[in-house]
Amino acid sequence: MTRAEKAERIGRILDELHPHTEVPLDHVDPFTLLVAVLLSAQCTDERVNQVTPGLFARANTPDAMAKVPVAEIQDLIRSCGLAPAKAKAIRGLSEILRDEHASQVPADIEALERLPGVGHKTASVVMVQAFGVPAFPVDTHIHRLAGRWGLSQANNVAVVERDLKKLFADGDWGKVHLQMIYFGREHCPARGHDLRSCPICSWAATKTRIEAEARKLSSKRRPSAR
Repeated sequence: MTRAEKAERIGRILDELHPHTEVPLDHVDPFTLLVAVLLSAQCTDERVNQVTPGLFARANTPDAMAKVPVAEIQDLIRSCGLAPAKAKAIRGLSEILRDEHASQVPADIEALERLPGVGHKTASVVMVQAFGVPAFPVDTHIHRLAGRWGLSQANNVAVVERDLKKLFADGDWGKVHLQMIYFGREHCPARGHDLRSCPICSWAATKTRIEAEARKLSSKRRPSAR
């Protein structure tokens, strides 16, 4: 089976299992989405959604956020982890948006990537989910699934993104991105996963990969000798 044939079958399964996908981070506009995605680095979406109501009650526009002391932002987002760096980035990007973009989030991926704390993945999420511009953000879930399913063998995130963009129509990139995230969380975890019982891994993964991960799973379950 070619990669293209796999992608077509995978797309049908994802449509069946996750026909309706919403961005898991609570937001109301491009700015609140940008901040929420920044906060989600090395943090669960659930935790971010617990933190952002208090943060956005304090300031929910670039102009307002640029006036909040970094220490106060840090205190509001402390439970997200990496709070000092994230607080500094949120304050810094808010000042840039206020001063250089009329307090608007630009629909320009290069301009987004120049903002403090905003990498390619974060910028891609904002482009596709806030502005509807085709982009295929690759997070840890998507990177893992692309490898397991044989859609990309690259360790480099940029190459995985390139491979996936070739396999799915650009109008579906945002949808498939979210579907893969939801599928990874619900059906295809990083650890303790039996590929043989997975709705997609069971047929898309190579026999060698299935056997290798089965051995790892078996060794973890086997009680250690005393």
